[in-house]
Amino acid sequence: MQSWNERLRATMPHGSSTTSKAPHLCPEEPEVIARGKGCRVWDEKGREFIDYRNGLGPVSLGYCYPAVMEAIAKQMENGIVFGHPTALECEVSELLCSVIPSAEQARFLKTGGEACSAAIRIARAYTGHDHIIQIGYNGWLNSLASGAKVGPRETVQRIPGVPAAISALYHAAGWNDQQTIAAYFDEYAGNVAAVIVSADYQRFDEGRAFYPFLREITRKNNALLIYDEIVTGFRVALGGVQEYFGVNPDLCVFAKAIANGMPLSTYAGSREVMRTCERPGFSISSTYGGETLSLAACRATIETFQKYDVVGHIRTHGDYLWGKVRELFRAEGVPISLSGISACPTFVADAGAPEGILSAFFRAAYRHGVSLYNVSYVNFSHQYTDCDDTLARLAEAVGDLHREGLI
Repeated sequence: MQSWNERLRATMPHGSSTTSKAPHLCPEEPEVIARGKGCRVWDEKGREFIDYRNGLGPVSLGYCYPAVMEAIAKQMENGIVFGHPTALECEVSELLCSVIPSAEQARFLKTGGEACSAAIRIARAYTGHDHIIQIGYNGWLNSLASGAKVGPRETVQRIPGVPAAISALYHAAGWNDQQTIAAYFDEYAGNVAAVIVSADYQRFDEGRAFYPFLREITRKNNALLIYDEIVTGFRVALGGVQEYFGVNPDLCVFAKAIANGMPLSTYAGSREVMRTCERPGFSISSTYGGETLSLAACRATIETFQKYDVVGHIRTHGDYLWGKVRELFRAEGVPISLSGISACPTFVADAGAPEGILSAFFRAAYRHGVSLYNVSYVNFSHQYTDCDDTLARLAEAVGDLHREGLI
């Protein structure tokens, strides 16, 4: 009898529509997930896992969070997609403009990558310039520059499927690499449309100086500044890095956490820039942009964030859990570090660590019922009891590493 993994790989490249979700550590890792509730998921074999993957980021409140599920069910009774806008589309746009510092207007799409593409299109039309400077991963649609990130952790010099003429208009720069960015503005003087930046979670605090630098250099060169807030929005602050650091962009993209797992993204910005969308011949349009179930979920998610200080919960529980995990690693001699902020820390193998130590640790964690990822997230449903349960299970996982002679 074929396993789920074999069946998936027989009909799907990578075995998943989302490359990062395909399991690589079977049999410990779940092949398919059957259901989720709160901060836990169960696979098709009935095994329970305390989950820190959270759908790779979108699940900010928890699986099947009651207020969101109720909002979706209520809206489902009235319809999903219509031939005209709905009051809900207007209300959620107004709500997002009230919580995102730079947003005076907002429109909806389904994924973060396509919303980043929309922002880039707007920037080129608004400025009349062609070149784009990219910092970090901005979705597969926009991984076009030589040396760009084609995934959160993969960089290539020549991207298959991207013509050289297109790639030549995109330029990759590293986080806080001010020298390279300044050199691009010199090389393509008067023809840079935008800088689009996704925060480096491991070196997040460098944003205190980096975002003001980006704001200054883009204004000086008549280019737009675009924030990719797909991960940082609703996690480091409700209004993302622009609220956290107090530096506003011209355009921004929010996705993932804004609807607790329902497919929704928004591209937003100043009224002047966003009205580029109304120019003759300019078009960004999607039949499903105003789909109501995701919008209902978004409204319920924002209201929950505002009512309960979800960002504060994520920060305090993340500080507690990941701080204890660091203590465990130090005490047991595990050559793995957790770098970055508690909202989205990254597991990194230390210099000189045995090859494959991260995979071995994640495999052991799965064995004891904890689902982790390179970037792991606490959601609003994780309580201190869940954190303590996690720590006990990870202590057993570390014990496995000792028994296997890896540490």
